[in-house]
Formats: sequence, structure tokens, C-alpha cells
Amino acid sequence: MYKDWFRIMLEFVKISNLALMNSETVEFSKGFTVLTGETGAGKSVLLGALAILAGNRVGKEVVGNYGEQCVVQAQLLFEDCRCVNLFLEENSLPVCEENSLVISRSISKSKSGRVMINGALTTLATLSKLGQLWIDFHGANEPQKLFSEKNQLNMLDAFAHNDVERDEYLQKYRQYAEMLKEIDALKNSKKLSPDEIEFLRKRIAEIENLNPSKESIAELEEQAKLAEMSSEIVETASEISATLLSEEGVSSMLASANRLASGLANVSDNAKSLYERVASASIEIADIAQEYERMARGCNMSAGQIEQIRRQMSTWLSLGRKYGASVDDVLLARDEMKHRIEMQSDIKASLDKLAFESEKMLLALQPLAEKVYKTRKKASEKLAKSVCALLEKLGFKRPRFEIELAQSKEPCVDCQSSCSFRFSANAGYEPLELAKIASSGELARVMLSIKTVLAEQDSTPVLVFDEVDANVGGEIGSEVGAQLAKLAKKHQVFCVTHLPQVASQGDNHLVVVKTQTDTSTSVSISSLTENDDARVSEIARMLGDRNADTAIEMAKKLLQK
Repeated sequence: MYKDWFRIMLEFVKISNLALMNSETVEFSKGFTVLTGETGAGKSVLLGALAILAGNRVGKEVVGNYGEQCVVQAQLLFEDCRCVNLFLEENSLPVCEENSLVISRSISKSKSGRVMINGALTTLATLSKLGQLWIDFHGANEPQKLFSEKNQLNMLDAFAHNDVERDEYLQKYRQYAEMLKEIDALKNSKKLSPDEIEFLRKRIAEIENLNPSKESIAELEEQAKLAEMSSEIVETASEISATLLSEEGVSSMLASANRLASGLANVSDNAKSLYERVASASIEIADIAQEYERMARGCNMSAGQIEQIRRQMSTWLSLGRKYGASVDDVLLARDEMKHRIEMQSDIKASLDKLAFESEKMLLALQPLAEKVYKTRKKASEKLAKSVCALLEKLGFKRPRFEIELAQSKEPCVDCQSSCSFRFSANAGYEPLELAKIASSGELARVMLSIKTVLAEQDSTPVLVFDEVDANVGGEIGSEVGAQLAKLAKKHQVFCVTHLPQVASQGDNHLVVVKTQTDTSTSVSISSLTENDDARVSEIARMLGDRNADTAIEMAKKLLQK
């Protein structure tokens, strides 16, 4: 439902007392943002802030030494906020004002954390669901995830956009699995004795004799209240009526006043109006007295009627204690008891019937599994081709990347097919499973190629890459930067990098600096985007020496390029 989110931009993040950072407000722009700094400078603090806003679970140790709690806030700007507003409304949250979404999350050392969305308190689970829609993280540990064939299958399905086909299969599969559970339970259940069957029938009869429905129980509860107060209501209502209608009551006095007022009615318009009001009051009081008389007659229940209502109410309360407080709970219990008796009446026939139905369900699953397999097959060929093309740009002369699919006849949550990513970096060598790739640099480039191709298909607006360029360099590093910059034409891309070839291609450049004294350590973030000299100096530092003329000259060339 939420896949077609319109383009958004993370406008700013405000960080207070997170790890070594005291207080920073970091503003962002569209496009490709790079984050650089010395090793150990604290670049992970900003990524940690984004993870907190995405609803990831974090421990209390992230709170710094500048106070009792850390607070992270952000504002996202939507070109069109209809989709996010739909999510917010479904979760009982305020909709966006002026197309802006405001998120705030606090983590305390001693208290429970707090999550706010558009100023309203909500749960971490809701924040996590929201985070899955607007931000995606690609970390340096991603290559290890590629070893899992389950993750590989998830990546292939994401590329295939085959949600409809998989959902159709899984709906039938869940029904099939429930049927197998029922068969297993019936096989393992003991046969009910005649006494047990009779006991169940009595309980069923108890429910059906009352014949509960939401309307009848509501009426019964109302009658029970009246029955318990019947005599009191009759006595009080009769007394009220008698008081109103007695010779010294309000009705008699109003009648006298009415006769006197009629004599003045023709004196003036005001006198006529007052006369009409007195007459109206007289009629109203008489009507009220009659209503109380009717109430007294209606509540004048016989002892037999009261006893019957009490018995019915007692039965209903007893059913509620046994099966649940609602009518639906009681009726469900009745149906389950009926089902037990039906199944026990002839276990073999019941098992034969369930076996027949499960075989029909199994046959119905096969064409659905085939539909999923076809979507995966088509997508695997396209994904492998796209990854190979990107691998060539990343320095492999004759790469082979293949996705091997296998089918199964056994129903399962994976829709009866699986996949295995295989890769060969050198001509003449057969592709192997990714776990058997020896070079971490090769694996990093394979991972980056897959992630880049998938991200082009991905609708998640904000993508965060944490040192995905690790173990690559030179011209390949330049191509890595080019691919990330290409992604930034459709997404807002953040990348933590140590490569000057990547950093120089960012539309925006943030630098993290750690400052230490004898007694304290702090981390700060500043923007170099509008400061050409500072950016040249940072690129030169990444090249090896910010003070070397050759490094400065090379930094200028990288930025010009």
C-alpha cells in the first residue's frame, strides 16, 4: 500500500547528548551526501541518530555524559504527503502540516524512552514500521548477509516485485498448513466417551436454549436492571405521578394560574405570551405525570416474570465465565463443541474427508507456486545481467554472476522455490557460491553491485551506505562514487566513506571531527559544501596529507572532475 511514496527529503536532524556528541543540528540537501572524517572520529554517531529515528532498538549506553537522556529529532519534507498521511491516520497520529513530518525520540538512562510523531506520543513499533517506509541502511557487514540463501531469495523477490503472486500462494499455503494441523490433532486425540459427548451436548443445549445474540443480550441486561428495581420504580413513579396530580400538587396550582392568566390574555401581547407559556407548562406537567404512570405500569412485573429474567441473566453470566464475555466468544465455543462431536462421531470418516480436502489444496498450490517461480526466473535473468554489467564497471574484465533457481514439490513459505547467487571473477572458472569467494574486495564489489541494482528498483526514498566501498580503491573507487551519485538522482543518498574518489563526487559534504582535551572528548559535524578550500583540504587529507602540494592539487582535480 505504501510502496509508491512520493519523493521526500530529510531536511535536518537535531542530536542532543548522543554518545560523544553534545548538541548538533545537521541540515541536509537533496542528492548525494558524503560523510568523512578521521578513523575513530565518530562518523557512526550520525548513522546511529538515523537508526534511532528509523525505530531501531538501542541500549541506554548510547546516552552521553551531557545529561540524563539523549534526544534525536528530524523533519522530513514530502512533495506529496498523501501516502504518509494514510499511514498516520491508520495509526491514529496527526497528519502532516505543510507536507512536513516531524519525528522525535528520547532515550533515558533511568526511565522509559519516548517516541513522538507530529507531536503525538506513539510506540517504538509504530516508529519502526514508519522507518521501514522511508529509510534503508546498507552497512559494511552486508557482504556477510549475502551468504544466506534466504536473504538472496528476499533480494530476488524485491527485484521481481512479485508480492501479488507470493501473497496468493501464501494465503492458500496457510490454509493448507492449518488443515494439516487439524489432521494431526485428530490423529492424536482420544476418542470421546459417551458421557463426554453427552456432557458437550448439554453445554451446547444450554447455549442454544438462551439463543444469545448481541441484540437479545443487550435487551436482557436492560430487563435485568428493571427487574432488580421493579418494586422501587413502581412505588417511586406512582408517588411522583400522584404528587403532580394531587389537589395541592403542581398540576392543580398550574390549572388555577392558567384560569387567572386567561383573564389577562387580552390586555397586551406580553400578557398573551405569558398566558400561552402557563398553558404550555400545565400541559407538560400533566404529560409528565402520565408518563410516570405508564412507567409504573410497565415495571409492575409479576414475581414469575422477575424470576424468569433472573434465571436467564444467571445463565448468561455463567456462559460468560465459561467461554468469554462476548456473544461471539460464546457462539464460537458452541461451534467448536459441535465440531468436536461431529469429528468424534466417525474419526476415520473425518480423517478421510480432511485428507481429501488437503490433497485438493495441495494440487491448488502447485500452479500458484509455478507462477511465483516464473516471476523469479524472469527476474533472476534480468538481475544477473544488470549485476554483471555493473561488475564490469567496477573493474572485473569478464565477470560471471548467475542466479541458480531450484524448485520443490513440497509446500513451504518460500513458495516451493529457492535460489543461490554464484560468482566467478575470472574467465575459465565456474561460478561458485558467494561464501566461497576468497577476496573481501571482490565480495564487497559484488555486494555493492547487487545493492545498487536493487536500490534503483527500490522505492525507499532515503538510502544510507556505511563504508560499502571498503576494500576497493583507485579507478574502481571512482566508479563506486559514480554509481552512488547515479542512485542519488532518484533517492536521497548518504555515504560514510574513506575514499577520496567517492567523497569528491558528493553533492554535499559533511565532516566529523573529534576534539579531545585532558578531561573531555566531543564530536562535532560541519558542512564543507559551501567552503571550497575546506573541502579541498579534507580530500587532500584523505589522499594522505592535507599540507602536501601534490595532494592538494590532486584533490582539486578530483573535485573539478
